[in-house]
Amino acid sequence: MQLRYSPASPFARKVVIAAHLLGLKDRIAVTTTDTVNPDAAFLAENPLGKIPALVLDDGEVLFDSRVILDYLDQLSGGRLIAGGSARFADLRLEALADGVMDAALLQIYETRFRDEAGRSPAWVARQAAKVDRALAVLEAAPPSLDAITVGPIAVACALGYLDLRFGGAWRAGHPRLVAWLDAFAARVPAFEATRPA
Repeated sequence: MQLRYSPASPFARKVVIAAHLLGLKDRIAVTTTDTVNPDAAFLAENPLGKIPALVLDDGEVLFDSRVILDYLDQLSGGRLIAGGSARFADLRLEALADGVMDAALLQIYETRFRDEAGRSPAWVARQAAKVDRALAVLEAAPPSLDAITVGPIAVACALGYLDLRFGGAWRAGHPRLVAWLDAFAARVPAFEATRPA
């Protein structure tokens, strides 16, 4: 399999961490992909031009980190997506973390892809408020690390992205979440191994 990837993408990082945890990393070739200037082959594989995208052995392409994680989890016997009554709490946690990543990316894109005259401070503030609210929820009740599932993986990747793009400013007001991330990193060596340079 081939994973279309960017080292800075928190969504791609989720997939790579999952592949490590599931024992699948040696079955996946990771290919760095430029989504700003994508090549025609990538756009043929994924018309959205987004990463991550997983090209399967038969040529079929899966995109969106949640879909890819579900596929990898089923391929390995179902260890990363909680079952039973915990399933939707785990998926909700993943959705919350993915929302943090989306809002953080939108803030970055506003400055990266719009000239200064076209930027909207109100839009950036709206996205920052989403991140702040989600962090407050996570600080009040950091996720359990009894089992490393998609929810905690997504939270760790979201926090890692905030460290990368916003200089870790979130840490000052969230001591429980900082301690949680340290504990996650200690339990999941793939987190440090996938840290963007």
